[in-house]
Amino acid sequence: MAVPCTQANFTGPVRRYTSSEGFERGFCSVCGSALFFHPVGSDIHGIPIGLFDDQSDLPFKVEFFVDQKPDYYTFSNETRGMTGAEFAQKFRNG
Repeated sequence: MAVPCTQANFTGPVRRYTSSEGFERGFCSVCGSALFFHPVGSDIHGIPIGLFDDQSDLPFKVEFFVDQKPDYYTFSNETRGMTGAEFAQKFRNG
């Protein structure tokens, strides 16, 4: 789940590392759980939806890397699809 937020503040034993050019990831330094994916310089944080207890009212609007998903992989609601190239263009190049 990608969450737009201008002042994300993660507390606790959270560590960040540069995972690839222009991107960082956050994880728990105690157990190693992945906490977020962040295009540096953007206000987006990709957060695993499984971290939320109640997922019933969360909006699902955009799928990333749709060109890499299996043909049988679909969702019940209509979403905007973004290819890997579109994702890179938007978040790597601004």
